[in-house]
Amino acid sequence: MANASITPEDGPVAITGASGYIGSWIVQDCVEQGYTVHACVRDKSRPDKVNHLSALNEQGPGKVILFEADLFDRGSYDEAFERCSAVIHAGATVGYNRETPQEVYDGCFTENDHVLESVINAKTIRRFVFTSSFAAVGHPRPEGYVFTEKDWCGDNLEGYKGNWSEAKIPENRDIAYAMAKANTEKMIYQAASENGAFDAMAILPLHVIGPLMCENHDQGWSWQNCMKQMAQGNPYKKTKGGRMLWNNVDVRDVARAHRLCAETSSGGNGSRYILSASDPSGELFTWELQEMMERMYPDIQTIGGEEMVDGKPAKPTYDSPRSYCTLAIEELGLQTYSIEETVKATIDSYYELGLLTK
Repeated sequence: MANASITPEDGPVAITGASGYIGSWIVQDCVEQGYTVHACVRDKSRPDKVNHLSALNEQGPGKVILFEADLFDRGSYDEAFERCSAVIHAGATVGYNRETPQEVYDGCFTENDHVLESVINAKTIRRFVFTSSFAAVGHPRPEGYVFTEKDWCGDNLEGYKGNWSEAKIPENRDIAYAMAKANTEKMIYQAASENGAFDAMAILPLHVIGPLMCENHDQGWSWQNCMKQMAQGNPYKKTKGGRMLWNNVDVRDVARAHRLCAETSSGGNGSRYILSASDPSGELFTWELQEMMERMYPDIQTIGGEEMVDGKPAKPTYDSPRSYCTLAIEELGLQTYSIEETVKATIDSYYELGLLTK
């Protein structure tokens, strides 16, 4: 369609999943830019989930209006999307709450047609920005391969050794999540193309870390929570021996990219942007992240991480995923935080919220 980019003068922006870690920062970024935000949450009566959003009204220059809506309740977004110029769909069931793989798939794909239906019903939406995931990009490749927006999960089928199929959804959370995100992207691009009234675009974050806005953002097994565990002297447990290549992006950069996506005149329907490290300095093996935290916080007695022997990693780490947010910088004009700023802001926020004690 013709230029569908938006400004605060074009009307409110609706944000789903507004109380979540990424969603909350999108709300704050939009408010700072003067937008009226229709913040969609499941339960407005939960102070632990909404107080930090309501507090943004004291900062301005934009404002926040809370709406109750549920991903599993058809039509529940209709009121929130009314008169909006854009919808940023950051809400999803990501599996931190012990959902089954099938529930993850349904919350990240099956139920998205409800959201799309509400977008179409609103008749004023010009941009629909979807929070996809790097999971929709990554697929088996040799070490050191640099992934770009041209890659899709499901590419290189022989590398999956027969494990990539919809039959695997009920038993494999990772496949359920990746397939849900990729299928949603393809569905929304096609729906937008057929409808002609709005562009659908996607942001694909990798390892998102950075400051927490409230205690509720300390979700178990999230990347930021793993960093808190390390600061408490615990080993990193999400991968074998703690060995992993962390490809880090600041949650504030991810948030800003969503808003820039709604505003850009460079991208259009089908544009997708990986949000990962801006350069190799943001790609850290667990032991390198551990060393960085040790330098920043010399008062912490023990910082956990991966298995080490005589100060060196016990075993080599598989060198993947390598990827950079180059396209977001070039097309959206994104300016990013340095890895040092991001790591410090993450741990500092845990101290400020009283979730870590000195």
